[in-house]
Amino acid sequence: MSGSRPLVDAAHPSSARVYDYLLGGKDNFAADRIAAGKIEEAFPAIRVGARENRRFLLRAVRHIVGELGIRQFLDIGTGIPTSPNVHEVAQRITPSARIAYVDNDPVVLAHARALMTSDPRGAVGYLDADIRRPAEITGSRLVRDVLDFTEPIALIMSAILHFVPDEQGPEEIVRTFVAALPPGSCVLASHVTPEHEPRLAPASAGYRDDGVRTQARTAAEFERLVFTGLELVEPGVVLVSQWHRDAGDPPAPGAAAVSAYGGLAVLGPAARVK
Repeated sequence: MSGSRPLVDAAHPSSARVYDYLLGGKDNFAADRIAAGKIEEAFPAIRVGARENRRFLLRAVRHIVGELGIRQFLDIGTGIPTSPNVHEVAQRITPSARIAYVDNDPVVLAHARALMTSDPRGAVGYLDADIRRPAEITGSRLVRDVLDFTEPIALIMSAILHFVPDEQGPEEIVRTFVAALPPGSCVLASHVTPEHEPRLAPASAGYRDDGVRTQARTAAEFERLVFTGLELVEPGVVLVSQWHRDAGDPPAPGAAAVSAYGGLAVLGPAARVK
């Protein structure tokens, strides 16, 4: 943790707090709402995409626990707690599930410590760290205390990599995370795309004007960035709204409204539950 950073910087928008606002949360400030308003003005369907990404994340967590049998999660860029959280979904299926959350927003840290309580048979930990320093995350004492790196781990990078533009080396970041995972682990990720909605470009530009760097990527760019050398789980890289949609979900929105891809891949043969 950085002791020199202010507890909360309310004057500048945070990606975690903007996302919280778009999901209908209340843990955000005027600067976050202004930034979100600029995005919505350029891309009115942004809230639809945010909700669909959240649904994708929770469906994928259920799949990872129920179908792949993986009971440990390293969630990078977790954001402000929004129930149900990853650990709540995982521990409903397997109470012994263990989750290490990582983010670098002080507001996220405060809420995570207060709200993220684990089933006593499992474990939950929160690390204040930046995705751009992956070796510090995978080597941290907290993460190593929560997760057993001799057993499979699910790495989650949900709606976070579009905040890492090419000049910041996202390929090396992803490779460093994946290299630290044990055999049988998996990688779950989602990413904003410009392929279906041309208004995403001005929306991203407005976000950058507020000091938050973003880079939307195509399906091919996203797949190459995250899943190179991994075995994609069916149906592969698809719109988050199309990935194993639940029968009880509302009808899927159109591609332009969603504008985000998701995928899940395993490192070598995964131990699937019979």
